[in-house]
Amino acid sequence: MSKKHNFSAGPCILPQEVFQKSAEAILDFNGIGLSILEISHRSKDFVAVMDEARAIVKRLMNLGDDYEVLYLGGGASLQFLMVPYNLMKAENGKAAYLDTGTWAAGAIKEAKNFGTVDIVGSSKEQKYSFIPKDYSVGSEYDYFHCTSNNTIYGTQMKSFPKVDTLMVCDMSSDIFSRVIDYSQFDLIYAGAQKNMGPAGVTLVVVKKSILGHTGRTIPSILNYQSHIDKESMYNTPPVFPVYATLLTLQHLEKNGGIAAAEARNEAKAKLLYEEIDSNPLFETFCQKEDRSLMNVSFQLLDESKKDEFDAAWKAARISGLNGHRSLGGYRASLYNALPIESVQVLVEVMKNLK
Repeated sequence: MSKKHNFSAGPCILPQEVFQKSAEAILDFNGIGLSILEISHRSKDFVAVMDEARAIVKRLMNLGDDYEVLYLGGGASLQFLMVPYNLMKAENGKAAYLDTGTWAAGAIKEAKNFGTVDIVGSSKEQKYSFIPKDYSVGSEYDYFHCTSNNTIYGTQMKSFPKVDTLMVCDMSSDIFSRVIDYSQFDLIYAGAQKNMGPAGVTLVVVKKSILGHTGRTIPSILNYQSHIDKESMYNTPPVFPVYATLLTLQHLEKNGGIAAAEARNEAKAKLLYEEIDSNPLFETFCQKEDRSLMNVSFQLLDESKKDEFDAAWKAARISGLNGHRSLGGYRASLYNALPIESVQVLVEVMKNLK
């Protein structure tokens, strides 16, 4: 049976080559007569995987030795907690947050347990239909936190503000999808299950000099420095997800890197948005200037055609098109590994709906 067109928001589509190499490693990793699922994380074979998985991130991001790359557990949701634990001052701690969606709100909720949180911009009252832009962040804050892409609402930050404090960004759903200056950030985190690999591992990229200045005692497992000191092996890492992530990043690197991925992603998004804009049956949820290249959230304006449309896209072997339960409608996620041919199939289904 041929592979379906996978528009899932995450866990999402990965390159076919990654599936093939991962499957081989499950049966016999590196020809050692053991599966990747059963080898020790201290073995030389996996240490080499972890070392390269960390190194390739810095190559792709063009970052130097002042940054450290970590592979951790707990998903991006644990980072909502770890960021303020490690960066907000113990006394009179204060952070600035940009509220652009459900996951940004989750990060705000956790940070309030550690100090004062100022929401410097929010589009909540407008159902997160745009990215706030008219705000400033001064040096009175310990850090500024933003979410670069909002999977539910289909919005994306096209540029990032200049701030007079540390810059933290949750890039879970658009990391490695477009060319940006990663050095403008002091800490980046991202769940792997979008563009990087399978669920089960979280990437953290942190400038080492920003750590250790809060004046608070941090439990070892929640302390970035603990994981830096042990080279992402403070506790047993998620071996297989790290390996699959390495394969995905190697595939990205050898296929033109981030710049080539961005060009492909822009072509896919352009194709789908043009159909939505020209077809009177469909409409996006967000403002045009903030439309995401990764997650196209849209609605069918004539509910009487819903059953017909749903049957048509399912018959076309399209999967994962339903919108998030909190918003409804539809959502086509255009992550790096999704071929433009899949978008063409979806657009054809939309054109044929009369």
